[in-house]
Amino acid sequence: MTVLLEIDDLRTQFFTSAGTVKAVDGISYTVDEGETVAIVGESGCGKSVSALSVLRLIPEPPGRIVGGSINFSGKNLLELSDNEIRNVRGRDITMVFQEPMTSLNPVLTIERQLTETIMHHLSASLETARGRAVELLELVGISDAEHRLKQYPHHFSGGMRQRVMIAMALSCEPKLIIADEPTTALDVTIQAQILELMKSLTKRLGVALIIITHNLGVVARYADRVNVMYAGKIVESGSAADIYHRARHPYTLGLLQSVPRLDLPRTERLVPIPKQPPDLTRLDDGCAFRPRCRFATERCQTEIPPLELVEEGHHAACWERDAIVEEERMVS
Repeated sequence: MTVLLEIDDLRTQFFTSAGTVKAVDGISYTVDEGETVAIVGESGCGKSVSALSVLRLIPEPPGRIVGGSINFSGKNLLELSDNEIRNVRGRDITMVFQEPMTSLNPVLTIERQLTETIMHHLSASLETARGRAVELLELVGISDAEHRLKQYPHHFSGGMRQRVMIAMALSCEPKLIIADEPTTALDVTIQAQILELMKSLTKRLGVALIIITHNLGVVARYADRVNVMYAGKIVESGSAADIYHRARHPYTLGLLQSVPRLDLPRTERLVPIPKQPPDLTRLDDGCAFRPRCRFATERCQTEIPPLELVEEGHHAACWERDAIVEEERMVS
């Protein structure tokens, strides 16, 4: 597979009155052409900030990308001028934002919002752009597209608005789509429809997809590879099978054990992750997950574990991986 996106040692920080927030603290990963990669973690771990960093949408001040590189199709996006990165956004890399209710402009028609991007990036005429907009709405499953184009966002339900957002993301035939919690505000049935739609479209069109989520069910069904984030770092990465069946980081185990499972008795209690996420302005020299980890040792207090190869394609950042393996062996 050809590498489409390569992120190396990316660091994004926010400089606030309370201190420096290391929102993204040295993450590295790749996305191949046509691949679906999931970024998983609880709120505040840096998932969305890492995605916004790719598109250079971090608000300055207080935020700033302070280090690393983001190579996309052979170009380092951090070295592009403002005009050059604007040509990448919406054309080669697009984003489906978290909240469909507020992502569309309420005073502009769907036609205006769809055709504007097509006309700008593809230098298309209004007539051509309008024909493309009709095709896109039909592609994402919106019937009577000609009539729907004339309507405003308030005429659409939450699920329909998210379909419009997906149509906008596909409008210029991008190479990469970043979907930031694309189903958060939708009910369960619509969530499944939207995710199936995104997966089928990316497969059909050969578009790479980054899904940012805290929903492990989404990961199991739709992702080829998974990056688990905690306190601004990737603490485990691997295929979906690696993460679900051979987790090697205590945080990943905690996420899996806190999710209801149909193959367990209804009386089986969930195991929550204890305590609270760390304050990113007050991280020490040890492992950030240490205060919540039942495997923690003295070494964890003074040294941050690097992301190391566990097996082919599977990496984890934990000093006590052997203890996790031993516990799994005893349980099985």
